[in-house]
Amino acid sequence: MVEEYLLLTPGPLTTSKQVKEAMNFDYCTWDDDYKRITQSFRQSLLNLAQVNKEEYTAVPIQGSGTYGVESVISSTISSNEKLLIGINGAYGQRISEMADVYGINHVDLVVDEREPITLELVTEYLDKNPDITHFAMIHCETTTGILNPIEDIIPYVSRRGIITIVDAMSSFGGIPINVQENQIDYLISSSNKCIQGVPGFSFVIVKKDILETTKGLARTLSLDLYGQYYEMEHNDGKWRFTSPTHVVHAFYEALKELDEEGGVKARHQRYSNSQKHLAKGMEELGFKVLINEKYQSPIITSFIYPEEDFDFNIFYQELKKQGFVIYPGKISQVPTFRIGNIGEVYIEDITKLLSVIKDIRE
Repeated sequence: MVEEYLLLTPGPLTTSKQVKEAMNFDYCTWDDDYKRITQSFRQSLLNLAQVNKEEYTAVPIQGSGTYGVESVISSTISSNEKLLIGINGAYGQRISEMADVYGINHVDLVVDEREPITLELVTEYLDKNPDITHFAMIHCETTTGILNPIEDIIPYVSRRGIITIVDAMSSFGGIPINVQENQIDYLISSSNKCIQGVPGFSFVIVKKDILETTKGLARTLSLDLYGQYYEMEHNDGKWRFTSPTHVVHAFYEALKELDEEGGVKARHQRYSNSQKHLAKGMEELGFKVLINEKYQSPIITSFIYPEEDFDFNIFYQELKKQGFVIYPGKISQVPTFRIGNIGEVYIEDITKLLSVIKDIRE
């Protein structure tokens, strides 16, 4: 049994030695040095999003990515507004569940998990529901690894006067996204995805004028997005409640590493190269990719079981013994498992993985 293994998952993921070491320092949440780190990474996120800093702000929220999504859903949509949700996987469905919990009026646009959300379908649903005020969709739906075409859909929806919400949990920092050009009002992601930090907080990149209209709408105290924004703006980056200080410092280091790698475009190229190498190698070993290459993300890939009696648990344990941890499947129609290639993972790691799988299969 190996003591360490490579996480081939969509996050948490394998991080660099430097990111891990950044957590060895104990910061005080009230200290000016720590608040400067918070303010610095907020500005870095706006740079990655390619937005005008006068129009947008970045607001971190304690907790996993789901906390960030729930913060937006629960604290920015009023009881007399209506949400359309594009759903082709578990994470779109989770937004629907949030809307149910908070009594938010919503319409679900559900398509097969193996197919993308399309502009045609969104247009059809908006035409049938002219009272829609908000639209939410997932960019990279890690249920399968499919990439939804936000660049086609979101600008169109925005031009219809509808507020747009994009869950870019597993794509931001690893796939170039021009938030301003695509007219995204709320973009949500997390510290432990493509920026390659560790779990502990999510963040929302949002248009200031839209966020400022939501004062008083929050249905919870701790997930009040406007409340967190107001505190940070008026107290030099102070979080309202105890923040994950070690995680923040690790994230600060991870942002520096992203810049040193060459930014989002360079990281996207690394991820894409690894995914293509993985898909080609796995198909040569008898594993069929679930998603059409046209819609396949460079983040995580779903593979169909090669035969009916394929035992994923045995396969998983054999890989783990050799230093690799993968993901089970998450859809019901077809038996699958998933392999991610984000994080501190390089093409030579994928080559080694393929060699190990070949040995297991022989």
